Amino acid sequence: MASNIPEETTSFVGREAELDRIERSLVTGRLTTLTGTGGVGKTRLALRAAGRAESRYRDGVRWADLSPLQGDELLLATVSDAVGLIYHTLRMPTDVLCEWLADKELLLVLDSCEHLRPACAHLLGEILTTSPGLTVLATSRQPLNIKGERTVDVEPLPVDGTADALTLFRERAAAAAPGTSLDEPGTVAAADEICRRLDGIPLAIELAAAGIGRQSAQEIAGRLASRLDAFADATLRPQRHRTLRTTIGWSHELCTPLERLLWARLAVLRGDFDEETAVAVCAGGPLTADAVPAALRALVAQSVVARDGERHRMLDTLREYGRMWLAELGEERAGADRHAARFLQLARGAHAGWTGDDQILWYHRIAESHADLCAALDHLLAHDPAAAQEMAGRIGFFWCCCGHLPQNRGYAQRALDAGPATGPHRTRVLWVLGICVLLQGDYAAAERIGEECVRAAADDGTDEGILAAAYLRGLTHLMTGEPEKGLREADRVLRTTGIDTPLETAYRLRCHLITVFALTGLGRLDEAAEAAVVLRAACLARDECWTLSYVDYQLALIALLQGRAETAAAHARSMLAGKHRLRDSFGIALGLDLLAAAFAAQGEGARAARVYGTGQVYWRMVGHPQRGTPELGPLREACERQARAAVGDAAYLRAFERGRSDSAEAGLAQALHGELLR
Repeated sequence: MASNIPEETTSFVGREAELDRIERSLVTGRLTTLTGTGGVGKTRLALRAAGRAESRYRDGVRWADLSPLQGDELLLATVSDAVGLIYHTLRMPTDVLCEWLADKELLLVLDSCEHLRPACAHLLGEILTTSPGLTVLATSRQPLNIKGERTVDVEPLPVDGTADALTLFRERAAAAAPGTSLDEPGTVAAADEICRRLDGIPLAIELAAAGIGRQSAQEIAGRLASRLDAFADATLRPQRHRTLRTTIGWSHELCTPLERLLWARLAVLRGDFDEETAVAVCAGGPLTADAVPAALRALVAQSVVARDGERHRMLDTLREYGRMWLAELGEERAGADRHAARFLQLARGAHAGWTGDDQILWYHRIAESHADLCAALDHLLAHDPAAAQEMAGRIGFFWCCCGHLPQNRGYAQRALDAGPATGPHRTRVLWVLGICVLLQGDYAAAERIGEECVRAAADDGTDEGILAAAYLRGLTHLMTGEPEKGLREADRVLRTTGIDTPLETAYRLRCHLITVFALTGLGRLDEAAEAAVVLRAACLARDECWTLSYVDYQLALIALLQGRAETAAAHARSMLAGKHRLRDSFGIALGLDLLAAAFAAQGEGARAARVYGTGQVYWRMVGHPQRGTPELGPLREACERQARAAVGDAAYLRAFERGRSDSAEAGLAQALHGELLR
């Protein structure tokens, strides 16, 4: 399992003693929590500690950022995503996560637990009990209060002795104003005073250092001193908290009115964002769309917003301050409305762009915007159920493919319950719900929802709805061992609907895919191959990856059934490459089983066993044993017997265990002739 530690984008200063303490704690304990006030540097310290510890864990380090979560509803999904679990199952998600982690040796980092402490404590109690090789490093303003927890209190940077605080100030000031001299005695003294006044709190120091270039160190020191003195007795909050909040307030005052307004409005965003999103969510009134980019650049220059390439992010503590001002301005509802409108627009664009050369880009944008999409859906469910129903339908198939099945099922049901009782958007949500329950193995519910979807689509009279309902019904028939019914379902709608828009083309491609699967299941292999070749050409012409991957899968299966093992392996590899681009673990699991079968048919027993082992990693990743259309079970068993016979049981088991012990990425790369995956 590859690590996913975020990249450090700025220099790291000091903290050697803390790093040593964390290292000892990780070696001797199962749970270490870095505690301390906001802005003291817990996340940066955890990043550096995780990087230093990575080599000690067979399965690497997995990082889960909890700061975008406003409640505990997405906690389990966020942690599951972080550790590579994408469950397609009706089982309890916590049980699936515990099983997935049971044999792992990894370091799990949970960053920013303070607002979810009870939920984090409960989840960690479950997974630490069932996963003996798991070690957890958490950051939180307060301890999680779990048995066995060890805490490392993260203090501000020292202002005496090593003077790490002053080093941090100088480095950040040099980055903010390259070429500015900080060596004059008066400047050195002022910088030292700033660090002392700010109690060595890293975030406060970085905000102050960002002002160099617009103000001298002496001016910054003077203004900070007057402000800190003015507020010294104005609150009963702890000194460090008061110092940081006062410094943030001072930075806020240095902003122009438009920059302050942007700061407040950006606080509604949950995760990273680009400039286009900032404009869409924040423009309005005096802050025009044309003014947002300049104001955003100014907030970056003042260290209020961090920038990494085209992406931007606001630290938790600064986002909290922005939310406070958003409430003061009376714009909370307006901000949430703009946020929801932006992500509804994203959902519309993704849905319309499913079939086309940007399909993979849309796929990844939906996956990366998960927290914001959920927040937008929650808001719309409360305030605009019709829009929520539209949004749930437009992003639902993406979420099915990304593996967010339990959440997707929940949102789809809520949208059906809250939104209009008729109409194309409702039909689309019915379709999404049906796909969800089908992929979870709830065939009875899929059958029932499919029938309702057919009736709703007929009432709507749109080709999209009719084709979508037929795809759901056809796929249900295939999964329940009735390919003849699936073939009739697909044939009926393909004959009675036309191609009016590119969007409907996506639904037609899926129905053609049902035809290919059904013909294969019926043993009509020549017809299936002919239909698959035509469908493959259509996908290539549109640069459509999702359907193309499953066409390659079917061509591999057809070739294998016809005794053309080498051709089967080539198509299986092509399918796997497509599914890797889409990050579709369920599809990869299917493809690995087929590739292993092709290797077995060529007499490469050890190679087949190793690929079967890697396939087992992916099947566990999606939370259930091997699944697919019914004809695959006997085929897999026959090919496994063939592989065992080729090399003997002992060699087969050794190769299988080697594949099963590889990380998912390494195993997949090895299956594809050891080529590096991009």
